[in-house]
Parts: sequence; C-alpha cells; structure tokens
Amino acid sequence: MLGILNKVFDFNKRQLNKYDKIANQIDALGSDMERLSDEELKGKTIEFKDRLEKGEALDDILVEAFAVVREGSRRVLGMYPFHVQLMGGMALHEGNIAEMKTGEGKTLTSTMPVYLNALSGKGVHVVTVNEYLASRDAHEMGRLFEFLGLTVGLNLNSLSKDEKREAYAADITYSTNNELGFDYLRDNMVLYKEQMVQRPLNYAVIDEVDSILIDEARTPLIISGQAAKPTTLYIQANGFVRNLKQDEDFTFDVKTKGVQLTEDGITKAEKAFGIENLFDIRHVALIHHINQALKAKVVMQKDVDYVVEDGEVVIVDSFTGRLMKGRRYSEGLHQAIEAKENLDIQNESMTLATITFQNYFRMYDKLAGMTGTAKTEEEEFRNIYNMQVVAIPTNRPITRDDKPDLVYRSMEGKFKAVVDDVTQRYFKGQPVLVGTVAVETSELISKLLKRKGVPHHVLNAKQHASEAQIIEEAGQRGSVTIATNMAGRGTDIKLGEGVIDLGGLAVIGTERHESRRIDNQLRGRSGRQGDPGVTQFYLSMEDELMRRFGSENMMNMMDRLGMDDTQPIQSKMVSRAVESAQKRVEGNNFDARKQLLQYDDVLRQQREVIYKQRSDVIEADNLRNIVEKMISSTVERTVHSFTPKEELPEEWNLEGIIDYLNGNLLSEGQVEINDLKGKEPEEMIEHILEKVKTKYDEKEEAFGTDQMREFEKVIVLRAVDTKWMDHIDAMDQMRQGIHLRAYAQTDPLREYQMEGFAMFEAMIASIEDDVAKYVMKAEIRNNLEREEVAKGQTAVHPKEGDEKQQKKKPARKAVDVGRNDPCICGSGKKYKNCCGQQ
Repeated sequence: MLGILNKVFDFNKRQLNKYDKIANQIDALGSDMERLSDEELKGKTIEFKDRLEKGEALDDILVEAFAVVREGSRRVLGMYPFHVQLMGGMALHEGNIAEMKTGEGKTLTSTMPVYLNALSGKGVHVVTVNEYLASRDAHEMGRLFEFLGLTVGLNLNSLSKDEKREAYAADITYSTNNELGFDYLRDNMVLYKEQMVQRPLNYAVIDEVDSILIDEARTPLIISGQAAKPTTLYIQANGFVRNLKQDEDFTFDVKTKGVQLTEDGITKAEKAFGIENLFDIRHVALIHHINQALKAKVVMQKDVDYVVEDGEVVIVDSFTGRLMKGRRYSEGLHQAIEAKENLDIQNESMTLATITFQNYFRMYDKLAGMTGTAKTEEEEFRNIYNMQVVAIPTNRPITRDDKPDLVYRSMEGKFKAVVDDVTQRYFKGQPVLVGTVAVETSELISKLLKRKGVPHHVLNAKQHASEAQIIEEAGQRGSVTIATNMAGRGTDIKLGEGVIDLGGLAVIGTERHESRRIDNQLRGRSGRQGDPGVTQFYLSMEDELMRRFGSENMMNMMDRLGMDDTQPIQSKMVSRAVESAQKRVEGNNFDARKQLLQYDDVLRQQREVIYKQRSDVIEADNLRNIVEKMISSTVERTVHSFTPKEELPEEWNLEGIIDYLNGNLLSEGQVEINDLKGKEPEEMIEHILEKVKTKYDEKEEAFGTDQMREFEKVIVLRAVDTKWMDHIDAMDQMRQGIHLRAYAQTDPLREYQMEGFAMFEAMIASIEDDVAKYVMKAEIRNNLEREEVAKGQTAVHPKEGDEKQQKKKPARKAVDVGRNDPCICGSGKKYKNCCGQQ
C-alpha cells in the first residue's frame, strides 16, 4: 500500500519539478515581453500560427506563448500570473487536472493553456457550471484574448442556432456543460448539415471539474418528446385489420412470423382509409400502424406472448414464462396490442437522444480541468477520464486554523452551539460563513439567528448573479452568510478592511457531507492567498452520516460519562471515524458511477455508429450505393430465412419469398416461383437483385436523378431516426429491469451487453428493410422534404426543440398520379396496373 502511495506522490513531485523548470524559462522571458509594444505583442499570435502551420508542435511554442499571455494579462487585466499559476497552466495543457486551492486564481491560470491550444484553430471550450460564470469569464478573460487577436464566443441557452454556430466558430468558446451536451445531441438530430452548430470536439478546460465530471456524472442528459404516434391511428388500424382474412388479404409465415398484406389487402386499406396510394411517402406512419396491428392480431397471442393484468398488457418471457412487468414492446407494437384488447393506449414520452457527461467529455481529443478539491477522487479521474491530478502548491503558505470537529449528543444541542458561536463572532465583527448540507438546515439556522437579532443572508445552490454578489461580500466586517455547501461556487470571498485583525473569515460547518471533497471546498473558502481564517465543524450523533455508520457505541459512551447536550466531544478518534465513514460512502458512489458508465458504454458504442452513419448520410451527395447495399442485405436475409440450410430444397418456402417481394420490393409478376425453382439461394439472390436494379434504374429515369437523390436521403433519415429512437427506448426499458437477472445467477451487465448487441443488430436489419421497402415501393411527391420524426425537449430546457427548423424545399417537377386514376399513357387501365407498377 505504501508503495502505491509513494508512486502517486512521486508522480506529483516529478511533475512539479518539471513544471518548475519550464516556469523558470517563462520567467526569464518576462523582461523581453515587457519591452514589446502592444502591436508587437499582438503580432506574436500570427507568428505562432505560422510556426504551427510549418510543423512546430504546441509544446515547442509553450514557453513563449505563456510569456505572451502573462504580459498581455498585465496590460489588459492588471493581473500578472504567479509562478505557481504558470505551473497550473502546464498541467492543464497536458490534459490533467490542476488542483489549486480556493483563491489561487484558477480562472487566470486557464488563460495560458486556452490561448496556446486555440492557436491550432480547432477551437477550445471553457466549461463552467452555470451561465452567470460563463458570461462573467467570457467578458473578463475575453478582453485578454481579443487583445491578443483571438475570437471569443459565449454559448447560452437563449441563443438561436445561428448565434450558437457563431459562438462555436470562435477560437475560444465559453459555455456550460449542459449546453454543450444538448447541442451535441441536437446536432445529431438535424436534417441538413447546415443546421449543425458544433465543430469536432478538440480541447476543453473544465472549471470546477469535480462538480461536472463527478457530482453530475450520474445524471444523463436527455432530450425527450412525444413520439408522433397519435392513439387514434392505433384504434383505426386495429378496426381495419380485425376483418381481414388470412391468405386472401394477408399472408402469414409461421416460421419467420412475418405478416404481409396482399394486393387485395392493399386495395382494401386504400379504400378503408380513403387514400389513393398506400405506398405514398405521406402514408409511412399508416403502413407502420397497419403492419403493427396485423402483427398484434396474428402473431401476438393472448396468454402466450402477453397477459392482460389490471388493465395493462404485461409481456410474458418466452423462455421462463415469467411476467416482465414494466417492459414494453417497441416500435408501437405494445400500443397495437392495447388497441386490440380495448385498453387505454399509453402514448408515453420517448427518449429521443441521451448521453452522460462522462461519455460526452471523453469524446474530446484533450480534456483538462481545475478545482480546489480533486485528490480524494484521483482514482476515478484516472480510471474513467485518463486524467492525472496534479496538486499545485499555493502562492503563499496557508495560515488557516482548521479546528477538530465538535460532536454533540443531539441535533438540538449542536444547532444551539452553532448559533451561539455565530452570534459571538458577529458581535465581535468577524465575518462568518455557515455551510449546510441541506436547504432545510439553512432555514432552521436562519430562524434561530433571527431570534438572536443577528442580520444575515441565506443562499441555496440555485447559482445566479445575485448569489455570486452576496458570496463576494461574505468577507466584509460583521457579515453573516448561511449557504448550502455548493452555493456561490467559483466566486472568491475577499476580506474587508480590518477583518484580518479579527482573525479572517470564520467558516462553520453544520454537519459533514458524505464526500470529503465537499467539506474541503467549504473549508477552502477561508484562508485564501495566505489570509488568516478559521474553520470549525459541528456534528451530532443524530446526523445522517453518523447514524449510517454506527453512532450507537459513542452515544452509549456519552451516556455512561453523563455528558449532556451542552458538552461536546472533541476527539481526533471521532474525526478519524467520520473520515473513514466518508471514504466508504465515496467508494460506494464511485462504484455506482462506474457501473452506470459500464452500462452507458454499451449505448455509447451504438450511438457512435449511428451518429457517424447519419452524418455520412447528411453529407453524402449520392446515397444510391448505400441504399443498394441495404436492399442487398434485405434480400439476402429474406431468401435465407425461407431457404434454411437444414431443409431439403423441395421443402423451401418459395411462395414466401414471392409474397415478400411483391409486398415490399417488386411488382407482381416481376419474379415468379419458376424463376426461383432449381436455383441455389445465392443464385436466387443474384436473380432478384438484377430485377431490383432494373426497377431502380427505371424509377430514377422517371423521376430524375436530383429528385431521386433527395428522395433517398428522406427515406434513409426517416428510417434511421425512427428506429434509433425506438431502440433507445427499448434499451432504457431493458436497463431498468436487467438487475433482476442477478437472481438467476447471471451477470446483469453481461446480459445487457449481449442483448443490447442483439437488439442493435435487429435494429440495423429493420432500418435496411424499411429503406429497401420505401425506396422501391413509395412514390415521390412534388413537395419532397425531410421531416423530423419527433419533436424533442431537453430535460432542463423545456422550450428547446419547439422552434420549427428551417427545411429546404428543393424545387422539383414530377408527375403526381393517383394509383387508381386512369394511366397517363392512355391504355385505359388503372395507373397502378400499368405504368404505375411500383
């Protein structure tokens, strides 16, 4: 154990020695930079960019670049970074976490690596926990960057897409973590390349990195919305299929459980719904509902595949026969069964896109962070983000007095002692910051202080401008501030006049947080830049942390010693016991976050595949090759499912192949049974694909190349978006119940990985089938346009996604003839039976 600790500390020591030497080189350039005029200093930016273009690396120009920013900072901001701030900047440049105590100037430290990395032209993101801090830093530090010739963008939730695009196009972009994540998800839901706002993710510096990458890591970002599936359509589709007859109106293959409408069935559907052509692209949703209703009627059997319990459809596990409560069939099948059973149809909200902060930030080429407290979570940063924590020494020695904890028997005794202590310090004039874990505690202490006649401010953690203002003034003489531990984070408390003589800022903690890091943050508010200060934590045996980790023995000891509520225990043994309890909780929380990440990694791999393919589709000029590959896969799957290897050729279901082709890819008569008899499956596939290619060529000739290219994009984007959203939903449902597999002595994570992979494969096949069917069967409309599958709403910004996206409407000319209209060639036949045989 000691060996591991030595290694860790040795790493920190080695890094600091290295940084110290480089910082000395930067110091040596100070006088040279001072002699430069403003114009010459600004000209350094152009010089650095030229050198990078000629092949120099960022590390080659680090010393000069840091020296330029340092001098620029003196001229623009009136601040000159200390030696230790140069060292912190190097840790950030290397993609590590700089642990710098409160008041050591983290914001100024970040300017040097941010400037250096922005010279590459690939963009740098500076990430803060709230929009107030993002705006403040963009304005203050932005003056320095703009002086040096770089552009600065501020990305806020209220901006339009164009304004966001402009913010992201800047050399340096300030933003909150939420906004970055949601913009990434929204970018992967757009219909046109021009609608995207972000550039590829290059380098990010995260302020308060522990808050963003650890405290918020368990909450995924979610864009959800109502899927465009009105319940009336399920009821209508169910009413229609109820009267259809097998073999006459639809075919059913028992082995593959495939259901297809026949030509008669299609005609009946067109009549029933009062439409000209069921395969018009406008009726994609209708076909989907009819297919699902057919499946619900023919394939899904009550008390075999599902049961009805308390007015709900509950799935039956086909392997174990157990009821799978809480699980739902995807792609609207569950709603179709609800319609079949005359139950209330649940139009649930769907997750359209989701990502965790862990997986979002791991996509950056380089990631760095800064905070006052990271050492306690060093293992997590190293394992999950591959970031080392480098503890940067303070500019001046810390003189703060951290007193041992005072432990009371009851909460009542503890709060009385806290209020007495605050009152005493207030009348002396010493400023006091009272830190609480919960909002209720801050309200209780406020009430008690009012009775004592002590004026004070109460803050909770809803970070905003006025809060930061109050925190800034918390160091003034006679000031009393009650705040939850996270309130006002990122804002320095500067001491007022005469406060140093009174002992500096007193920080009083009303209980220990389950994470030592949060306690350290509270302590760190006092004693900045070598100022005096004092910190004291008040605990009671009734505190949650104490109760969770066996306070009974200590309670008994206090009783035996006859101690009442006015006498605290002040013992290092108690403090050690509390710290050991905190370590255990931190370990549990780390395990929970690690497990969440392992599950999310399954979806991450799938998300990267889908987003990459979707991006390729949007950017491609010609999708015909991709579509033809999809059709080829669909034909191969279909032929192989009807010609299994274990059966003799005479037992093969060739009629099933013909039914599938007629219903989905070709017109009746284009391929007949005699064309397939005596052929091997591969030969059948080849023959079918030749026919498909011929029909594809004819279709392209009839409608024109440009229109066909846009038509392919419309079809592929719709299929990918619809299936992907259904897939996310299905994965989410499975994730919620997967832990139950542990009872069957199986590893839930492994099961989730295997089933998730199988579901992904099935989704890809389903996308290919849909694309093949609609490209070959659907007709092209005049007003062809890409459409959003569902409107999205973000978890924290309900209004986001309501804005109508501007859609391009290519001007196209095409003949629009109904399937049952007389054919335009003058043959006298209906269009669908003549030239319209699609």
